[in-house]
Amino acid sequence: MRAVIQRVSRASVTISNKIKSEIGVGLLVLIGIEDTDDDTDIEWLCSKIVHLRIFNDSNEIMNLSVLEVGGNILAISQFTLHAKTKKGNRPSYIRAAQPDLAILLYDSFVIKLSQLMGKEICIGEFGSMMQIESVNDGPVTIIIDTKEKE
Repeated sequence: MRAVIQRVSRASVTISNKIKSEIGVGLLVLIGIEDTDDDTDIEWLCSKIVHLRIFNDSNEIMNLSVLEVGGNILAISQFTLHAKTKKGNRPSYIRAAQPDLAILLYDSFVIKLSQLMGKEICIGEFGSMMQIESVNDGPVTIIIDTKEKE
């Protein structure tokens, strides 16, 4: 799994000109699922996301997690995070999981994040054309790949 995590002051996802989900302070998580991903990747990544100390404390030092600041998470499935551009100019998505597997893993990812956060996670709609709006706070953007554990 590959995740792009942005600390946001607000974010939303719109589908067919209608806002599906929106959050205030928290994390926008774009998640790409590979065909080799499994529950181990979900467990590790979800724990890492909710415990990342990327929010400022009272001394303006990034020392608090989304849990500690009472923030929310907007999680959006994005297969293009596994784009390969080595050959030519048209990206290849051969490593991205097929929809039947990706949907199951994405749903499990959202459930695990919800459990760790102790509240519902906002989501988009798998496979839909979505418009994502966000105000990146900082800016703070972290990329994590479960295969590299970084």
